[in-house]
Amino acid sequence: MTTSLALCCMSHSPLLNLPGPPPELLDDIDSAVAAAAEFVRAFDPELVVTFSPDHYNGFFYRLMPPFCIGTAAVGVGDYGTYAGPLNVPADVATACAEALWDAGVDIAVSASMDVDHGTVQPLQALFGDVADVPVLPVFVNSVATPLGPLRRTRALGTAIGHFAASLGRRVLVVGSGGLSHDPPVPTLATAPPAALARIVHGEPMTAEQRSARQSAVMTAAHDFAAGGSALRPLNPDWDRALLELLDTNRGAEVDAWSNAWVAAEAGNSAHEVRTWLAAFAAMASQGPYETRLRYYRAAPELIAGFAIRTAVTA
Repeated sequence: MTTSLALCCMSHSPLLNLPGPPPELLDDIDSAVAAAAEFVRAFDPELVVTFSPDHYNGFFYRLMPPFCIGTAAVGVGDYGTYAGPLNVPADVATACAEALWDAGVDIAVSASMDVDHGTVQPLQALFGDVADVPVLPVFVNSVATPLGPLRRTRALGTAIGHFAASLGRRVLVVGSGGLSHDPPVPTLATAPPAALARIVHGEPMTAEQRSARQSAVMTAAHDFAAGGSALRPLNPDWDRALLELLDTNRGAEVDAWSNAWVAAEAGNSAHEVRTWLAAFAAMASQGPYETRLRYYRAAPELIAGFAIRTAVTA
């Protein structure tokens, strides 16, 4: 490969690291992930820009920016993912923030960003040893309502694409999340009193609370896959339509989508596709692109429409 910019977007799920999903499903996903990892190895990136959400492990309602770039970051180790510092080139992250401001995109900066499985799981899947990968972590709020319009997320991706191209390095952009899914994630409007202290003030969870949360996630997935859940069903038609838009470089069409419509069609956590929109906008900033790996599976055992895409500039 000779392109300076490449893409890998994939869904994430804590259930990939927990007991419950059937071996056939895990083998199928593992095969697609292995193909994505081979794509990444062939591209041999010198820098990785990750667009990822957070699940109240690093960002809380006491101060919830729509976007934030980390000049330093630490994995919190939730759901069995990597715990420890990421290799963030602070000078490049700072220069990226300045370039975004010059481009008219407002972004917060964190010199001590905590990132969870939404950031770390794809990095582990693609690289194995997360600590050695030069990473610019970009938080995209996809959970804590109210949310900004989708066009702002694409503007973020476009500006980062121009910055990445200016570096003269091989840069891989990663989008983590989605697609259609509606797991029981609390928001300010829906959280029970016991959860408010955590999602507003960031009060740490005890080991017992983390264990209870994992058990609740596994139970919710079991019930959902068995058809005995009140959670919103997956929407494979919506997922495939979104993927078709991205495969054919028509991401601008989502600018007309309202947040309420996305939630009604694909579930509240479908807003994690913002990370994909940002990543594909970064690719589109450099002209036409081609998607290579195209994997999709509706996976109720993961409470998610699970997808992987890779792409290079055409």
